Amino acid sequence: MDLARQLVLELYPEARAAWLGGSVVRGDASFTSDLDITVLLDGPPAPRRKSLEYGGWPVELFVHTEKSLRYFADKDQLRRQPTMMRLVGESVVLVDTDGSGAQLQQEYLAEVAAGPKPLSTDELDLLRYTITDLLEDFAAAEDDVRLAITSVLWQEAARLLLTGAGHWSGTGKGLLREVKAYDVAHGTDHAVTLLDGVRFSDDRLVAVVDDILAAYGGRLFSGFELAADI
Repeated sequence: MDLARQLVLELYPEARAAWLGGSVVRGDASFTSDLDITVLLDGPPAPRRKSLEYGGWPVELFVHTEKSLRYFADKDQLRRQPTMMRLVGESVVLVDTDGSGAQLQQEYLAEVAAGPKPLSTDELDLLRYTITDLLEDFAAAEDDVRLAITSVLWQEAARLLLTGAGHWSGTGKGLLREVKAYDVAHGTDHAVTLLDGVRFSDDRLVAVVDDILAAYGGRLFSGFELAADI
């Protein structure tokens, strides 16, 4: 925290607020983790993103105005991945010259807690169709092709599991972290069974994915229709 605060004061002495978020604050940092620091300014050079090394740490700087913070938080809402909201909401306040640090932290934390908006019928159908198509390709694939499909299939199934139930989604390790949080909340073991399906070359992944699909009407191909808005 001291190092992160020193960096902010050195590079952005005019900062209204700054927050340290990410794995260091969550307590699950690894030896490759960086410092995720969000800085609030009234104007230029915000908005911008900057990567650097400082005091022996890799640092990701997210420099924003209130308007750009809101813009990216709204984009996160649309994709149901609360990256910006977590960086500010689930954070330690480093700098707060006018009360905006604490205020925005609480606002974004409340948005994270509220969860994403429900899937629309079209969004749900598209997810079901996409997963159904992957399952069909998986059944006919061999070796490297099967492995490539597997890496995509578990992620699409995880997104349906999460967003269908009103939970946030993610990408990469963030997606797995969200599935584990879902398991804790619901007493399930999808993080284990999905990854077991990835690890083993049999059809256990198909069973897990079909189980997730079943809660939303099962596989979808015949009758699927989606209009283009152009």
